[in-house]
Amino acid sequence: MERFFKLKEYGTTVSTEIMAGLTTFFAMSYILFVNPSILGAAGMPTKAVFLATIIASVISTMFMGLFANVPYALAPGMGLNAFFTYTVVFGLGFTWQEALAMVFLCGLFNIFITVTKVRKSIIKAIPISLQHAIGGGIGIFVAYLGFKNANIINFSASAGDIVSINGTAPVSADLSNGVTSVAANGGVVPAISTFTDPAVLLAVIGLLLTAVLVIKNVRGAILIGIVATTLFGIPMGVVDLSAISFTNDMGSAFGELGTTFLAAFGGMKSLFSDSSRLPLVLMTIFAFSLSDTFDTLGTFIGTGRRTGIFSAEDEAALENSSGFSSKMDRALFADAIGTSIGALFGTSNTTTYVESAAGIAEGGRTGLTAVSTAVCFLLSILLLPLVGIVPAAATAPALIIVGVMMVSSFLDVDWSNFEDALPAFFAAFFMALCYSISYGIAAAFIFYCLVKIVKGQTKEIHPILWAATAMFILNFIILAII
Repeated sequence: MERFFKLKEYGTTVSTEIMAGLTTFFAMSYILFVNPSILGAAGMPTKAVFLATIIASVISTMFMGLFANVPYALAPGMGLNAFFTYTVVFGLGFTWQEALAMVFLCGLFNIFITVTKVRKSIIKAIPISLQHAIGGGIGIFVAYLGFKNANIINFSASAGDIVSINGTAPVSADLSNGVTSVAANGGVVPAISTFTDPAVLLAVIGLLLTAVLVIKNVRGAILIGIVATTLFGIPMGVVDLSAISFTNDMGSAFGELGTTFLAAFGGMKSLFSDSSRLPLVLMTIFAFSLSDTFDTLGTFIGTGRRTGIFSAEDEAALENSSGFSSKMDRALFADAIGTSIGALFGTSNTTTYVESAAGIAEGGRTGLTAVSTAVCFLLSILLLPLVGIVPAAATAPALIIVGVMMVSSFLDVDWSNFEDALPAFFAAFFMALCYSISYGIAAAFIFYCLVKIVKGQTKEIHPILWAATAMFILNFIILAII
């Protein structure tokens, strides 16, 4: 073990690495409950998503530890799973099978750009200010999603503001089968809840509790918050314990896994059956890849530089080399492999978790930390029977707290410089209020290009950025025509 992981070289021990792995697991294990909740909203069987989340996390994290020998853990990414459900499935109208197909293709694309010099061009194409703006904007979106899921925010509209009911004008709407959808214009008014619903009160309790735990730097604060909130929900009548069935849940979960396993290939057939959707499909895959790539790079560089996990040579090799000539190359490859593996089993993009920093802070320096975290994820399969009783009121506070953490990316945006602030603001504004991460990215790109055009600095806009912006604009035109 010493020889394989080079523990002495990195100044660590077996016990330190194992403790670091446990710390990382408790810091990120909330995804076991949150991911099924988010992807389940897209119509995916939640127990299958729970198993897929574990399988993807175990395989990719184990690969990261054994192949790259770095202390980073992977799991389906927050923000990326929200993009999967609320933008790709709800907003763009793709089925969850087609969305899985796009995630799988995103993984293949990420593998390609990892083993070639293409990644050098992509990394250099996106300005640092936009990278931070997109990361912060996703944080606001995730937090807003939490408030919405908890029903802490509600919306009201007068009759004159309703544009359509069940897809047609209100006066001619067919209500024989009930109301399935209502669309309203900008007259919709958001407001805070009256807190008369027990589920809303439970979410507020969970939010306060989780915030206190995080402030106190309690290990596994988010997971503890989810568990404690669920327990509080029992006497409040929000949680139904009769739904627990250890035997039936395990059997039905593996049965459900058969529904999502390799469903990406079925989605692939329908995904490319309509050529008119091809620009939208390519743009969506690009959006998946963009968020995944810069999330991972930010985590590696942000935590690896200070601790010596990645040397200056590793960071330089990221731009100047190809193949697996550096430890960062191998780590990026492990991350890319994880995305495709997760899609095959039935989950959104698997990515490197910034919560790995918790284990690194405990002294984790090698792949043994990652292997320890992977073993913890494997053992967590025993929690399967409890997944069905965790209410949205318990997972919503986790979304809000994680969103707050992700907003820290805005610290690296120069808000005093209007040229940097404008794209950053619209990235956050469109992601949250338009309920779409891709629209936020589109707005950031468009306003960045606008600033450079007005300033006469078009030469600073990379051709890849021009192409991405053109694709976003084309998509808006297509949506307007349709």
